[in-house]
Amino acid sequence: MSFIAIVPARAASTRLPGKPLLDIAGRPMVVRTAERAARSNASRVIIATDHADIEAAARQYGFEVLMTRADHATGTDRLAEAVQILELKPDTIVVNVQGDEPLIDPEMINTVAQMLCTHPQAAIATCASPIRESITLFNPNAVKVVCDQNGHALYFSRAPIPWARDALADGAHRLASGLPAWHHIGLYAYRADFLRRFPTLPIGALEQFESLEQLRALEHGYQIIVHLGADTPVAGVDTAADLERVRAIFGRQA
Repeated sequence: MSFIAIVPARAASTRLPGKPLLDIAGRPMVVRTAERAARSNASRVIIATDHADIEAAARQYGFEVLMTRADHATGTDRLAEAVQILELKPDTIVVNVQGDEPLIDPEMINTVAQMLCTHPQAAIATCASPIRESITLFNPNAVKVVCDQNGHALYFSRAPIPWARDALADGAHRLASGLPAWHHIGLYAYRADFLRRFPTLPIGALEQFESLEQLRALEHGYQIIVHLGADTPVAGVDTAADLERVRAIFGRQA
């Protein structure tokens, strides 16, 4: 199996301005993420960005970089442009490693690439971890996924799904015993031909209301295969508190 990893990194960030270039133990966050991707089995690791400062940082640390447009609505749209620039063959597997995941497990990158390789009927492969706390189930920032018996995604939502009707009848926020609740992890593998088609797909009502781009694929009938892992991965960086947590982890590793 052969695949490439692309790290989309946009300069604009509402909660953490300049997030890709924020320092983590002496290196920019996007570089730390690319370093983790480089530990996977990817044949190439490419940073795709819209900003000259991010391009300069990538080159400073020896990473291949592509300049892309600044008007992309999602990281997947940025990958679609990268696929066109790179002129990738239709069956090339591309893993989208989000630029704010400086502690991502390289084996997880390998896993989603392998999942797509072994499920030719799927357009996308992704992964999820078990939800073990009610606070996660009811957190709208934690995306949930429900799957069929073959591991294909049925739906992604910010709402607490599946809904345990009897256990929650009194209105309490609790995690029902045995509930098959899964926290979606935003790591994706695609084939290059699907990435070329993705920006041409109209955005549907589900994506608009949930603000989840993977729903566009489901709304148009594409299959998403999900690796249901046993462990909860280290979270990425969305807030200032997340940044300090990750900095502390790197500090302990030094």
